[in-house]
Amino acid sequence: MKVLVPVKRVIDYNVKVRVKSDGTGVDLNNVKMAINPFDEIAVEEAVRLKEAGTASEVVAVSIGPKASQEVLRTALAVGADRAIHVEADADLEPLAVAKCLKQIVADEAPQLVICGKQAIDDDSNQTGQMLAALLGWPQGTFASEVAPEGDAIKVTREIDGGLETLQLNLPAVVTSDLRLNEPRYASLPNIMKAKKKPLDVKAVADLGVDVAARLKSVNFAPPAARQGGVKVADVAELVEKLRNEARVI
Repeated sequence: MKVLVPVKRVIDYNVKVRVKSDGTGVDLNNVKMAINPFDEIAVEEAVRLKEAGTASEVVAVSIGPKASQEVLRTALAVGADRAIHVEADADLEPLAVAKCLKQIVADEAPQLVICGKQAIDDDSNQTGQMLAALLGWPQGTFASEVAPEGDAIKVTREIDGGLETLQLNLPAVVTSDLRLNEPRYASLPNIMKAKKKPLDVKAVADLGVDVAARLKSVNFAPPAARQGGVKVADVAELVEKLRNEARVI
């Protein structure tokens, strides 16, 4: 079974995001970038499937600027066999990314696509679902457990009321949630080996898909600063402040 894992380059989750002074976007100057955490979980799960003998090959793919090859090398160091970089200078919307991935799936013919449930930069949570719809494949989103069973795969997914278990016939699309696994750290020898693993580069124009933007960002603004709390003497004062100052009751 071949597994395809899309990965995205985003601001490191430990970095405090800053908005540009003119409100036109997020300031990326001198900001540490890294692989999207949910995509890192997806790579780890694909590598574990290979180590268990279920998967025969793990292919990582990223769609973005040339710098996206950094996160592909990270995926290769963790255990992916090869990588594909679809070079795109402009930021692509989830639908455009899903269309590009559909073409990659057509070329690679994987039996399973595992991707992060969302990217922490836009939090759209759309690409995996859109890809499954475009392919006409079954999907298991927010997966906290994945168990292959012959020509099918059992996915335990996290929902508002608890857990739901689905059995999907392959090929299928699965999106990883936070509790699916704990990603490993890439060792130095594997980081060095990753530099020699194959990484194919394609242009987004070569895929022949419409990636035109359909959304327009009007303004970016940081969240309002939180005000300090106050101590109250008794319940009566608490109720008075909730009613007259916070106006929540």
